[in-house]
Amino acid sequence: MRLGVLDVGSQSAHLCIADLAPGCPPEPVTSFKRAVRLAVATDRHGVIEPEAVKRVVAAVTEAVAVAEAHGIDAMVPFATSAIRDAANRPAVLAEVEDATGVRLTFMTGEEEARLTYLAARGWYGWSAGEMLLLDIGGGSMEIACGSRAEPAVALSVPLGAGRLTRHHLPDTTPVRKRDVKALRQFVRSVISETVEELRDRPEPLTRVGTSRTFAQLARLTGAPKAKAGPYAERVLDRRRLRAWVPRLAARSDAERARLRGISAARAHQALAGAVVAETAMEVLGIERLRVCPWALREGVLLDRLRALEADLAPGRVDRRGRDGEERGGADPGATMTSANVSAGASVGAPANSSAAASASASVRALPAGRGRHGPGRLHTVPWTS
Repeated sequence: MRLGVLDVGSQSAHLCIADLAPGCPPEPVTSFKRAVRLAVATDRHGVIEPEAVKRVVAAVTEAVAVAEAHGIDAMVPFATSAIRDAANRPAVLAEVEDATGVRLTFMTGEEEARLTYLAARGWYGWSAGEMLLLDIGGGSMEIACGSRAEPAVALSVPLGAGRLTRHHLPDTTPVRKRDVKALRQFVRSVISETVEELRDRPEPLTRVGTSRTFAQLARLTGAPKAKAGPYAERVLDRRRLRAWVPRLAARSDAERARLRGISAARAHQALAGAVVAETAMEVLGIERLRVCPWALREGVLLDRLRALEADLAPGRVDRRGRDGEERGGADPGATMTSANVSAGASVGAPANSSAAASASASVRALPAGRGRHGPGRLHTVPWTS
């Protein structure tokens, strides 16, 4: 099955296309990314500006064209907290669907935490043992921990870098020490109240940070460049990060964008991202964490892969790819059932697990897009909360 995962976040709309074959890891085909800049286009009341909605429409339209050009079987389109928490969310979703035929749905913050944990577990494997995961987005921060395939704890708190910048930091440069101190105190209070659920967990063997904020902060503090590849070890050291906080506060957005690892699109929220990362690490007792190249989109792919494997008829796993080539000595008599997901089919852990019983997300097939620009052929498999 060739699946597209379209993630509309606070900074960009990112389409990831991969081939899924039971018994094999997702095989990347291509990716597509367009800036939407929702973080800077959302006012203090949570309203996304019309121009930003137009950027989302344009990005989704292009993503649909890329997906069809690569012959995907289905696409999972979803929006994260930037749209999920917007005051005008219904209007934004309606405009996107009317223009493109794609119904952007959204998952809960806890489900984002679960899927991101699934991605990190898939990357590091069982040798990671008890794993603690942090993910800082534009609107929220996700925290998850556990030692099994599903997290024992999955949390989401409103500590995204864009949200904190918008509500807690002034637009002036330099940012005053008292403003940084107040932000740090706010972050500390929120995390301290939230992590009570982690108190009874064993000491984590592996501490992980995922997504763009952690990747850029790791690069800022000395981690290898992106061109070193995904297998290069990248670590974020809390003491080095703390030393960078006053330097970021003293710089303008343009000056931050000239620093290693800091992109122009994220320069405005780089200070808030650094403060929440450093404070979270302090509260949780993390001196160094590993930066994982897989995150939410890969978690969705792995979750769908598990659903495909669950659809197989009893017997050995069919390891054949889209081209029918044998991969890993599958039973020639084993065949895959339909790759499509029926209405209301649950995803994630097996149906008899406690994780599946508590999972809030499900997938269902929708009619093909019929928007102004939609080609009318794309099969979408959205999340519903």
